[in-house]
Amino acid sequence: MAKIRVSYEYSEAEDKSIRLGLFLIACGILSLFILGFCWLSPTLQSLQSKPANCTVVSVLRPEEMFECVFTCGADCKGTSLYPCLQIFVNNSESNSVALLHFDEQQLVLNPKCSYVPPCERDNQKNKDNVLLWEDYFTKEVGSQSFTCFFNQQRRPDDVLWQRSHDTSVLLHCVLWPMVSLLLGTLIVLLTVCARSLAVRAEALQKRKCSYEVCQDLSITTSDRRGNKPGDLLATNSDPELSSPSRTLPLFEVPVRRRDREH
Repeated sequence: MAKIRVSYEYSEAEDKSIRLGLFLIACGILSLFILGFCWLSPTLQSLQSKPANCTVVSVLRPEEMFECVFTCGADCKGTSLYPCLQIFVNNSESNSVALLHFDEQQLVLNPKCSYVPPCERDNQKNKDNVLLWEDYFTKEVGSQSFTCFFNQQRRPDDVLWQRSHDTSVLLHCVLWPMVSLLLGTLIVLLTVCARSLAVRAEALQKRKCSYEVCQDLSITTSDRRGNKPGDLLATNSDPELSSPSRTLPLFEVPVRRRDREH
């Protein structure tokens, strides 16, 4: 029996679904690297800081002014000035005085000051924002203890008012790339499995059809072979030859000459 050949070529819809799955897999891997480099690493470093109890020791406002960059449109940028606010607190973890910062971003932006206001074009507005924080820590917080965050290994002389990143950022950095990766893998696997099942079903159908054809051919051949003896008998038109009672002589008896004369 000849070997049955089945086409393994994908249809246009299956080809598109496989491309979509591969695209989602590539996006998941790429976003995992990008988010891991841009967000995951700072988040892990931020989560390393331990909570502690802090108490305000002194609030200072030096005469030194710092520059900040403001934007006033698509192609409009400029610089303005803001005063420096320094808030020193007592850290319960190390029992030492440390400089308080609003978060990690402002610590990197200006490690000398506790607060960096949103940059405005008007210098007076920047000063007013700094004075609001000075009044808050001087009058409202005062000598009350509050929760701060401290990292002994990285910055022992600084504490943070709040974290820039929390566990939700870590969850999103891992969750969405993994969802894209798993979804793309699932699409590719389902498409390949569906095609494999379709190929197997097609092969079984062809085998079934070929088996039925072979049976029909064998029945036709047997019928033809069964009709040949009857045809040969029908073609013999001599009734004497066809009669079973007639026998042909094996030899002829010779007649004597005397019997002929008599």
